[in-house]
Amino acid sequence: MWEHEIIEYRNYLKLERSLSENSISAYINDIRKLSSFLISLDKKDTKYSDVDSNLINQFIEYLYKLGVSPHTQSRIISGIKSFFGYLILEEKISINPTELVESPKLNKKLPDTLNFNDIEKMFLSIEMNSFEGTRNRAILETLYSCGLRVSELVNITFQNLFLDIGFIKVVGKGSKERLVPIGSQAIKYINLYNDNYRKNMSVKKGNEGYLFLNRRGSKISRNMIFIIVKNISIKLNFNKNVSPHTFRHSFATHMIEGGADLRAVQEMLGHESITTTEIYTHLNKEYLREVVNKFHPRS
Repeated sequence: MWEHEIIEYRNYLKLERSLSENSISAYINDIRKLSSFLISLDKKDTKYSDVDSNLINQFIEYLYKLGVSPHTQSRIISGIKSFFGYLILEEKISINPTELVESPKLNKKLPDTLNFNDIEKMFLSIEMNSFEGTRNRAILETLYSCGLRVSELVNITFQNLFLDIGFIKVVGKGSKERLVPIGSQAIKYINLYNDNYRKNMSVKKGNEGYLFLNRRGSKISRNMIFIIVKNISIKLNFNKNVSPHTFRHSFATHMIEGGADLRAVQEMLGHESITTTEIYTHLNKEYLREVVNKFHPRS
């Protein structure tokens, strides 16, 4: 049941989410639990696009009656939400049946970040004597300079670049547009990439407007951005999970540590609610606690 989509979802969890094999198996098992439940209802021919909130709620009630613990229920619901979120992301469905499903509140895990020295190491590890190297440096500089989501980065077009005044126009979640400042170093490497390679490329029809392309002349994929970042972090032996999102988290954390106004950071990140941005103030508090523990004589 849904075998093709489950295989693609597995690839998404591995490449884009950088999850361990154990975590991936747990997510896949959550989908299998839902499909087994549908089979038990004589609904084995149900397409994933036919699953509605009513079926999801029946499944949750079924878990409850089985005596599944609240913590395990929460984890399973999270897995189901992730799967249907992926289907929305890939535009395989238009309505998410899990959108209004509630699960027990769990403590938020603070996102991984890199300090500025580690980010510099990633930049400097890239060899600039090739198309891929020059493009990749421009990509990483832009991620960190602007705090972009991966989907926002891959969809940057030339008409949305206003480098002469230090801004780019970003199309974020829900097709909402925002203007984001871009730093001089990111501008420098975008220009190097464009002048030395991008301008002279043979571009596939329909991809002419995109800034970042693969070697075949098509818009670079989200998967490829994850692979680029992962390969560099492995090369540098970083002992933490580094993804493109790490640059976004690091951007926000470094801005707030430097004294930036929370609402300004919210605007740059494109957060609908300032409460989402506030997680970075918690990161800042963790940083301050580390400083006290390390340097205070009576800590």
